[in-house]
Amino acid sequence: MSGRRAAKSATAIRPAVHILKLCVGVEEIADLAQWQAERLRQQKRIYHVTRMIPKRAEEIVGGGGSIYWVIRGLILVRQRITAIEPFTEGEGIERCKLVFDPKLVPVRPSPRRAFQGWRYLTAADAPPDLAGGAASGDLSDAMRADLAALGLL
Repeated sequence: MSGRRAAKSATAIRPAVHILKLCVGVEEIADLAQWQAERLRQQKRIYHVTRMIPKRAEEIVGGGGSIYWVIRGLILVRQRITAIEPFTEGEGIERCKLVFDPKLVPVRPSPRRAFQGWRYLTAADAPPDLAGGAASGDLSDAMRADLAALGLL
């Protein structure tokens, strides 16, 4: 009995699982913010449609997971994933919507090579949020990356 209890409590405190995704067509965080503001205005929420449905959806949403956006080869920003909604398109193809909190949180720039689709990102591998959050928005993404490379962020 005590073994079951220990296993349950270990599961309850498991670190969040995140998703890593390329942000194609975006040059900097401001571009992403502008694009998402328009989508929020038109559709009342922000989401991304993907073909692959995360098998670890409960760990992502229930654990407070985020999507970490790779912009021009660097992980620069994250958004909390609030829901994962599977659906079937008219042609019978299963897809899902990753629904996001509108708040963009700058993170310490971290290089990442290009890849297709999305990848899981463990909490241990996720770059930390930048101290000051919105205050760090005064820096360009390029300057932020240079400062991080020098160990100053």
